Amino acid sequence: MPEHDQPQEDMRLLVQSIRDYAIFMLDPDGVIVSWNDGAERIKGYTAGEIIGTHFSVFYPPEAVAAGKPATGLREAAAEGRWEEEGWRVRKDGTRFWASVVITALYDASGGLRGFGKVTSDLTERRSMARALDERGQLLSRLVQAQERERKRIASGVHDDTIQSMVTVGMRLRMWGRELPDEYAGVVQALDSLVDDAVRRLRELAFELHPPGDGLVASLTAYLRETMPADGVAFELAHELDAEPPYEAAVIVYRICQEALTNVRKHAGAEHVRVELASRDRGVHVRVRDDGAGLTVKDGESMHYGLAEMRERAEAAGGWWSIDGPPGAGTTVEFWVPAVAPA
Repeated sequence: MPEHDQPQEDMRLLVQSIRDYAIFMLDPDGVIVSWNDGAERIKGYTAGEIIGTHFSVFYPPEAVAAGKPATGLREAAAEGRWEEEGWRVRKDGTRFWASVVITALYDASGGLRGFGKVTSDLTERRSMARALDERGQLLSRLVQAQERERKRIASGVHDDTIQSMVTVGMRLRMWGRELPDEYAGVVQALDSLVDDAVRRLRELAFELHPPGDGLVASLTAYLRETMPADGVAFELAHELDAEPPYEAAVIVYRICQEALTNVRKHAGAEHVRVELASRDRGVHVRVRDDGAGLTVKDGESMHYGLAEMRERAEAAGGWWSIDGPPGAGTTVEFWVPAVAPA
């Protein structure tokens, strides 16, 4: 073989041996004139079976009737390139979702020599994308249903149970003023128990109520409401490009809520910092405290609240981690995607 022909032969061998893409040439009328190993693997035809056949054989009947093959060639000839995704047909009649690129090929004088066609099978990728989309829609519905139920319970606790308990407390105080001294102490003790129950119920209603007015505003309100009572100083810093979709905001809020509850109840911390940032089309969060650190990190003995945080993040398609050497504080870090459901 002449030396100047070697690069062309190398290129032919390269194209011929590629198996992940169907690469072949068409003449100006759309008749197949070459065929590689990838085309045989994806479409099912051998070179001997398909060369000399019009490429419209790969299109479903409805696409042929709509003139799609001719449209592809016409636009490629006019623009130099044509690209689309759509259904194509294998030799055995089954369909696959394909990415198709048709490129016009011209000779040195500008005459149309034919077309190069590259096809890849995206069926598996499309199925995975659809599954993820369906999962996202399911998660969205679950989050909304869960938050509606939380709101319903919170409203019931506030409007019914708490009001009834407040009424009981008022009656106890009234009776305490009228009863003899030997009974007044008992009534006052009961009144204190009722007041304590009302306080805990109000805390429960606040914890249950869905966040509102945006993620940053909701977290700020939660920090202001809960941290001072336990002597924990707090700060919130954010670098969010935009307000996340509702479902993502709720997931971030609930994970932060659980992390901050752990800070209040278990960390022995004096200070906590919450950091929010937009990253990788999602929300990246760190909750850092200066408390006692972790005594248990992973495994079956992981605290329920920690496991719940991880499950929330991973169910949303994100990740979650925790780090806290004993005596050095704890950092809860997680990321959830912030893509609105389709």
